[in-house]
Amino acid sequence: MSHSLQTAIDRLRAAGFFVMEDAPFGARTTYRVGGVAAAGVELASVEELERLGSVLVDTEELLPVFVLGRGSNVLVADRGFPGLLVTLGAGFSWLNQDGNQVELGAASPLPVMARRIAKLALTGFSWAVGVPGSVGGAVRMNAGGHGHALAETLRAVLIFDLAADGSPSWREAKTLRLGYRSSAIQASQIVLAARLELGPGDPEEELITLNEIVAWRRAHQPGGQNAGSVFVNPVSAPAARLIEECGLKGVRYRSASVSDKHANFIQADPGGSADDVYALMQTVRERVEHLTGLELMSEVRLVGFG
Repeated sequence: MSHSLQTAIDRLRAAGFFVMEDAPFGARTTYRVGGVAAAGVELASVEELERLGSVLVDTEELLPVFVLGRGSNVLVADRGFPGLLVTLGAGFSWLNQDGNQVELGAASPLPVMARRIAKLALTGFSWAVGVPGSVGGAVRMNAGGHGHALAETLRAVLIFDLAADGSPSWREAKTLRLGYRSSAIQASQIVLAARLELGPGDPEEELITLNEIVAWRRAHQPGGQNAGSVFVNPVSAPAARLIEECGLKGVRYRSASVSDKHANFIQADPGGSADDVYALMQTVRERVEHLTGLELMSEVRLVGFG
């Protein structure tokens, strides 16, 4: 463990935080493979977050920090993460409504919020029922599905910056440079809440839509240990089609395999290796680029590799 990390752990404990060393990381992702974080803390309130920020700002060296939501778009190397893993507790999972506007806490599960919003007779968020992530993660990557993305309804985001000794502040969504599965949110910036502008809907019709989305995903996408789509779709063709046309559907490398059901999903075996998943990702990228000239970009956040 580095001196700066040990110093940070000591200061966090002195400030009243429970710090877990060798905190589970890969096991908390939907891949359920990969190593541990050197240390981890779970925050219960904004006040704790502000205290955490004050401690980290005072450390002599910049400490690697990773904020983990529900881990649905993350692959952690087997060797783990040599920094601090931060998670938001149940106090950051909530929904407030004001007419057609809703505010959602960052730790709120997307499928749960999609169903709650449908019952409020609001439309524009049903796509989220099929995304097994959190609101905070959805903001960071501008999550989407079924022809929609969060940017369509996102109006503002409450952000706290661990690299600056201050308080959370609301930022307009248009300042975040939201793109296809991307945003300008930095690693040190923690999303605490999102404000959405939705439309009026019919609860019964929304429920039908939700059920159709769930049924479609079960029919077309694999279950098991994966992180959804691995590669961003190029403009010219869906990544799954390119991978399949290159003869890679069903290909296996040790404990990882390209899904037989959807070629843009890479599955990890129970008890498998994150490094095997990463190696297979690299093989797919190299083969597709060699045969098509197109470079596939990872949609999955890679931690501890390289």
